[in-house]
Amino acid sequence: MAGQPKDFETLYVQHFHEEARALAYYQAKMEGYTALKKAFGMTADAIIDEMKKSNLRGRGGAGFPTGMKWGFIPKQSTKEKYLVCNADESEPGTFKDRDIMRYTPHLLIEGMVIGGFVIGAHHGYIYIRGEYTREAKLLDAAIDEAYAAGFLGKNILGSGFDFDLTVHRGAGAYICGEETGLLNSLEGKRGEPRVKPPFPAQAGAFGGPTIVNNVETLTDVPFIINRGGEWFSKLGKLEKSGGTRLFSVSGHVNKPGVYELPSGAYTLRQIVYDVCGGVLDGKKLKAVIPGGSSAPVLTADEIDVIADIEPIMKIGSMLGSAAIMVIHEDQCMVQLIERITKFYAHESCGQCTPCREGCRWMEDIIQRILHGKGKMEDLDLLLDITNNINGKTLCALGDAAAGPVASFVKKFRPEFEAYIRGEKRLAGHAPGHGGKHAEGHGEQHG
Repeated sequence: MAGQPKDFETLYVQHFHEEARALAYYQAKMEGYTALKKAFGMTADAIIDEMKKSNLRGRGGAGFPTGMKWGFIPKQSTKEKYLVCNADESEPGTFKDRDIMRYTPHLLIEGMVIGGFVIGAHHGYIYIRGEYTREAKLLDAAIDEAYAAGFLGKNILGSGFDFDLTVHRGAGAYICGEETGLLNSLEGKRGEPRVKPPFPAQAGAFGGPTIVNNVETLTDVPFIINRGGEWFSKLGKLEKSGGTRLFSVSGHVNKPGVYELPSGAYTLRQIVYDVCGGVLDGKKLKAVIPGGSSAPVLTADEIDVIADIEPIMKIGSMLGSAAIMVIHEDQCMVQLIERITKFYAHESCGQCTPCREGCRWMEDIIQRILHGKGKMEDLDLLLDITNNINGKTLCALGDAAAGPVASFVKKFRPEFEAYIRGEKRLAGHAPGHGGKHAEGHGEQHG
């Protein structure tokens, strides 16, 4: 029977239930705060060495080695240092961090205190997605527990180290998931990405050296400190990727949800069919988006690839936040990419011209095609626009919008051509006679 595999050690999923929120459970069942005690007996350099041995890579999408990232903080800086958790989980298709915060908030708190100790930060922020109201309240409650027990605040566990932690709620802007846009928002400014350099490790929150890590990245830290970097590294099956990884699986699949798998152990096909029970209603698989809506789409013939960073990158897509979106044979790909493009056009902050103008232009062209007003040359125009967005913006949002459009047009071009020729149309809409809000438009998206 499909579902969470049980033939390897898992760190998270067995604790994804309501009882795990309590400090008492965390200490009794998850070795809660023992890693913090151990870390206080180590030097910052020794902890960074363990992090490097672990092969832990950022779980938010970039996949940068965490130990190396922590080492970028200038030791001699006299400025206040900060540790920021990026919990602004807004990538469509991604929901793993929500479960971590909902069920194991103390794991995140402990990881942040250890991280703060390593980089010399005395204040941490959890910047949480504005829509995660429940999770923000649960984090606040856990933080209160941690303060009361002496795991936050002054002279934690008699170590002489002080660390305060604040939950900061966003306001629903996708762009604030980009680390410098997040920092601007945290400071009360408009959520726009900054020019880099300087990078946050040199000048981040409030001008001080800052490390920004994803939720899952930080919650891996206590496991690494307790059991060692080499142990964590061996949980993964590829040389560069250690540990287990949480996958958010959604779409036309029988068993959607959050799954924990060893890094580099499963192909996308195995995840869809063996872990998640196959395609919904026994239909034929059409495509898979392997890393959230910003990842270029893969056809059903391309999914015999290991679900890890480099293997997926080699075939022209990306693992991103490990959000696998399953698409069956009945899904219209033109309508799907219209929905994705509309999202990015809406969420572009407007700071960079290629992204601001290009996203709207792509949306307009795709809608024109859907409403029976497209031309064959529009398809090459779409590809030309994507080429003029890629790599020409301050942050990755432009690339996130352009990559999917290019991949959909290249791999499913006949579906676009069918609309242009009038062979396909939106429900309730005659080709050539509709407007932007034609009847039935909103109901046709997958």
